[in-house]
Amino acid sequence: MELTAIPGVGEKTAAALADLDDPERALREGDVAALAEAPGVSPGRAAAIARAAVRHEHGADGDFLATDRARDVYEDILDLLEERTVTDYAARRMATFVPTGAASRIEEVRALVDRATSRETDPATIDALTDVSPLVDPPPTRVRDRCLATADAERYAEADEAIPELSVEVVDDARDLAELARSYATVIVLDEAFAGVDVTGDVRVRPDALDHPSEVVPERLLSFFAANRDTLLAAARVHETAGMDPPCDPDTLRDALSRLDDDGTPVGDDELDRLATAVDDLDAAVGTAESVANDHLRTAIRDRDVTIEGTDFLSLVEQGARVDALLSRELADEFDRAVEKARTHLVDGLDLSDVADLAERVFGGEPTFPLEHDEEAVSRLRTELTAARDRRAARLKADLADDLGALREAAETLVRAALERDVELAVARFADDFDCTLPTVSDDVTGVAVEGGRSPLLDVAFEDVESVDYAVSGVTLLSGVNSGGKTSTLDLLALVTILAHMGLPVPAESARVERVSELHYYAKSQGTLDAGAFEATLRDFADLATGTDSRLVLVDELESITEPGASAKIIAGILESLDGGGVTAVFVSHLAGEIRDAAAVDVAVDGIEAVGLVDGELRVNRSPVTDHLARSTPELIVEKLATDSTEDDDVAFYARLLEKF
Repeated sequence: MELTAIPGVGEKTAAALADLDDPERALREGDVAALAEAPGVSPGRAAAIARAAVRHEHGADGDFLATDRARDVYEDILDLLEERTVTDYAARRMATFVPTGAASRIEEVRALVDRATSRETDPATIDALTDVSPLVDPPPTRVRDRCLATADAERYAEADEAIPELSVEVVDDARDLAELARSYATVIVLDEAFAGVDVTGDVRVRPDALDHPSEVVPERLLSFFAANRDTLLAAARVHETAGMDPPCDPDTLRDALSRLDDDGTPVGDDELDRLATAVDDLDAAVGTAESVANDHLRTAIRDRDVTIEGTDFLSLVEQGARVDALLSRELADEFDRAVEKARTHLVDGLDLSDVADLAERVFGGEPTFPLEHDEEAVSRLRTELTAARDRRAARLKADLADDLGALREAAETLVRAALERDVELAVARFADDFDCTLPTVSDDVTGVAVEGGRSPLLDVAFEDVESVDYAVSGVTLLSGVNSGGKTSTLDLLALVTILAHMGLPVPAESARVERVSELHYYAKSQGTLDAGAFEATLRDFADLATGTDSRLVLVDELESITEPGASAKIIAGILESLDGGGVTAVFVSHLAGEIRDAAAVDVAVDGIEAVGLVDGELRVNRSPVTDHLARSTPELIVEKLATDSTEDDDVAFYARLLEKF
């Protein structure tokens, strides 16, 4: 797919989309989450691009929704669909269901509807979906124990961009490499020319390193899985509760994730825990061991029978008197026992049996009080423990990255499938909540026919909506009393037409819809239009009259655009122009009789008939009656007064009024 061929996608946006792993798949499937990962593309923009791509893919680049009122009804439909989604992804995905006149797109969505309506909406699945969201790539985290090295400036720039987690260093020779090896635990050399160079330290020559970032910096993959842990676990639950076939074993995924901490470090390894604790607690353990030894010496000195009283001797010692000779002569054994206690406490406390020789060097030397540790020995011990910890962590990271790397593609599929299941369940719930059925959409159908249709757009509970049967084709006037449901009938026709052209089910027992290229729905204007607006409205209808594509035109009380006398003549002329032009048009009007009389062609007139007035309230048959000019509300009121009156003069008065209708 040529990205710039999509309407609204320029060179800059196309370049951003091209950075995605598979932009064509994302566009084809309407994957707004993937599209939103492109640089500079917001979720709203991603939805707009997906809509344009759908139209372009199916050769329907024109705008099916040709008027503001048609777009308003579409937005109301989207609101109903979005209310039934769980995830933000599914809510945005609904915006990719656009009405078109393309049969291929309609059939594509109808196939999705068939799948969706076969699903069971399980509460456990809905609950699991609440924790599912599109996967995210966390920002790179600086890794300081290793670096990349190269002698090539171009390679330097490439490495700096490809692996921002690591520092990239410039080296000219083996001496530079040796210097780096003293500063970093691992040096990864990108130049083949350094192969065979003998340098002390962990120096690896990997010319292919940039092609295998997960091996060079496994932290990237581990951070990805750590950042997306909750989503992955929730997506696995969705597959299990919904009975979906997962792309990977959920237990294998859970096991791998259980070995990963929230910050992307491996967990659950006793040896790594021991080494990490030893590094973190080394200073505290040395201090405690020192105290243990000095407590022993203090007690020994206090209790020892020497030339001077023990308490006086202790006082001298604590005042800083030199006692090396006295300790050596009088308390050599006690000093040795104190050193042994300190060493044992340090080794046992931090479990340092593998480096006991280094640990033992921390205490010893000439007898002295108080006993002090050897700071240089502590530094050597810390260096050894840190190196052992880092080696262990690096090995665990590499092993865990291998395990998770094998699951990366499956994890993406797992989450994408869970999010798409939310889309399907929302469509299924829409169909169930509004008693929907898939309509017949065909070029062989003329106009729109609805049986048992109920609009969910009315300001009443859906179960209280009266059903409507109505079939219309060609050019028709729809008459009826005020508040009888004429506008609601137009809304229902628009709703059914838009849903049918989206490929979605409609709220009716059955429906047949002609496949058209455009829907023109003109809402009732608020008051008489000024000259400029009146002229613009007439231009719109002039374009409609000269068009060649199939269209559905719905117009609500066009007579309000100007004076009633002129309105009837103008509407009659418009209907004459539309007649026989492959257009289905329904004009709601209180001037249906006048318009029919003014028209030079036969114009069908249907009516929403009032049953009568009961306790001052209008009772109406909401389904329009074909070829019937409905009586007006004033006529019904006059008729009621004539019927209810008992005085002869009143009856005669009302009878004369009725004759005028």
